[in-house]
Amino acid sequence: MRPLGDFRRLLVILGAGLALVACGAAVNQAGTSARATTAATTGARVTARPLTRYGNPAGHAPVPTAARAVNTSHPNRVIGNGSPRSCTSAAVVRAVARGGVITFNCGKNPVTITMRATAKVVNTHRKTVIDGGGKVTLSGAGKIRILYMNTCDPKQHLTTSDCWQQELPQLVVQNMRFSDAYSGVRQTSTSHYGGGAIFAQGGQLKVVNSGFFSNRCYKSGPDLGGAAIRALGMYARRPVYLTDDTFRGGRCSNGGAVSGLFAGFAVFNSLFVKDKAIGIGANPQQAGTAGGGSGGAIYTDGGENYNVLISGTVIRDCHAREGGGAIFFVIDKGGKGQLYHGNVLIEHHSVLRDNPSGKFQNAPGIFDSVDGKDVSPKISGGSIVK
Repeated sequence: MRPLGDFRRLLVILGAGLALVACGAAVNQAGTSARATTAATTGARVTARPLTRYGNPAGHAPVPTAARAVNTSHPNRVIGNGSPRSCTSAAVVRAVARGGVITFNCGKNPVTITMRATAKVVNTHRKTVIDGGGKVTLSGAGKIRILYMNTCDPKQHLTTSDCWQQELPQLVVQNMRFSDAYSGVRQTSTSHYGGGAIFAQGGQLKVVNSGFFSNRCYKSGPDLGGAAIRALGMYARRPVYLTDDTFRGGRCSNGGAVSGLFAGFAVFNSLFVKDKAIGIGANPQQAGTAGGGSGGAIYTDGGENYNVLISGTVIRDCHAREGGGAIFFVIDKGGKGQLYHGNVLIEHHSVLRDNPSGKFQNAPGIFDSVDGKDVSPKISGGSIVK
């Protein structure tokens, strides 16, 4: 892992108890809606039925092709033989290790698979696609990280001489639910920390129409983050795509929902509710603290050129003990004319409200810093930040 940058900046302390305007917007509390009836894959056979829908039901931002779900009508492997009992943690682990397009055949009713071990992507597989058909929940039972991809882990096979920010493999997760995942790994110079439900280092990651509920990672660490998703050292020419996803009730040192280091995010028509950054001491950590507490919903950090795009998305009732109740964004090397160049972009009727920052922000619920200077997020398309 690359060493963290020393930001050498003075944080502007705005004080606790920030008075933010509260406006009650009607948002689907369960993270699902009947927005569409979709052909969903059950095993190797496609049947038409209502598909569980996540994300912001009022979100209508255009979604680029690269951020959409992929076709899984002809899977390489199917987990289960039609009964709930056949869908096990061991079957998930085996299928993910083999890669390709993976679907489930666990019976006609929704099923929860309690994971006994983490499913790990093998780096020699170009693409792994996991599609739950809207009926599968993977639970960590408060003990287990659920999915793991790491291009710099020799145990998963190194495929390049410099594993950092390599293009492949690609992990696609769609029509899934993740609950009660937990990563208890503490931040050290060699540990793979953060990412309660999904940890991804290197390659590409896309998550479509999936829900993340009550996930956790370790409670402290200056850069430890991502109760649901931790992404770092990702392929620089593609952001992490989050499309039509729901993140609710996540808790972690930083990034109560998602956390990135040297990774951009493009978030479309998604919903973040009641996610919290619970660390204390910020980053760099203050003397006498364990560090953390920034980015109630989204935490990003690093020294490359990247953006965080929020489009058609609602972030509400999230909280950070330190900075950025909704979004914490820091980049050390801004630059013009690059593919990503250090912006927080809030577009297409996104709504960010009631996201208190415990100590500092430079826009409501947002801390945005480029090259050690506070900057303002770019808000457009009828979006609301308050």
